[in-house]
Amino acid sequence: MIDKELRTFEEFWPHYLGEHLHPVNRALHFVGTTLVYGIAVMGVVQSPRWFALAPFVGYGFAWVGHFFVERNRPATFTYPLWSLRGDFRMHARMATLRLGPDLVRARAAGLKPIGNEA
Repeated sequence: MIDKELRTFEEFWPHYLGEHLHPVNRALHFVGTTLVYGIAVMGVVQSPRWFALAPFVGYGFAWVGHFFVERNRPATFTYPLWSLRGDFRMHARMATLRLGPDLVRARAAGLKPIGNEA
């Protein structure tokens, strides 16, 4: 559990990354988020019904990564909006090959994951 309440997304971000240190977990998040973008496009160009799939696809891939690969509890349960924002930031940084320095800082900080009892 986090020792103090987080007040900003920038405070949250290193903790979020601390829950995504396993590359397979990050890859599952990347696939899920990429599919969510595709679903959003389909929702706009074909039918709004596509939007109903987005949470299942996005969270489905992410939660497999957390529960079976990383073996931690997703930040979604504690900080849902910041977690969603974190998913999109992590996806963008992965897509542009800029996530590495953030991961190095998160590992160096040795932060405890959110919502996981030590």
